[in-house]
Amino acid sequence: MGIFKRIKNIVSADFHDALDRYEDPVAMLKQHLREMEEEIQKAHTSLANQMYIERKYEAMIKETYTLIQKRSRQAELAVEKQEDDIARLAIQDRLENEKKLTTYQEQYQTIKNQTDLLCSHIDRLRIKYDELQSRKLTIISRLNVAQTTANLSNITASSNPEIATKGFQEVEDKVLRLEAKTASNQYGMAKSNPLEPALLDADVEKELSKLKEAKAVGQAQ
Repeated sequence: MGIFKRIKNIVSADFHDALDRYEDPVAMLKQHLREMEEEIQKAHTSLANQMYIERKYEAMIKETYTLIQKRSRQAELAVEKQEDDIARLAIQDRLENEKKLTTYQEQYQTIKNQTDLLCSHIDRLRIKYDELQSRKLTIISRLNVAQTTANLSNITASSNPEIATKGFQEVEDKVLRLEAKTASNQYGMAKSNPLEPALLDADVEKELSKLKEAKAVGQAQ
């Protein structure tokens, strides 16, 4: 075999191996979940920026409202002192800030609505992500069943019983591990172990002795 043909065969084998890995259903499932995780992370980043802008507008609204109240008091005080020029300046500044306040409040409401929409989007993504996580084990289990069936067919057709037995045990071990993992996720922490029989027997004997002693004292009286 020539060197170029050998290189061609090696490259072809590597390509098909990579293609098989790419088409692996489990790998594809995990990739979809990773993509959703990235989308959720991006949404959280956008939410953080949105909430920052929202807080800035809240501060601007509060500051402008405080300034309006201050200018109103200044105008009233200037009128009391008959300082009309100062009163006019205070009133003018108050009116300008009232316009700003209206603009800020409208912009704030728009930003607040966008924040609410973004929060709803994140909630939907999180619910869908949790749903897919729950379905992942079921899908993998179904895939393992299909693969196990194919492996068992190959093992049955094999002429070496030792290889067949070992292969069957490996498949069974994977199924048991998956079942154990599924049971752990569904039922959570196991209940605590009951008391040891020996301890229960000792307690029973102790209580029986007390009853006998009490009965003996009663008969003696």
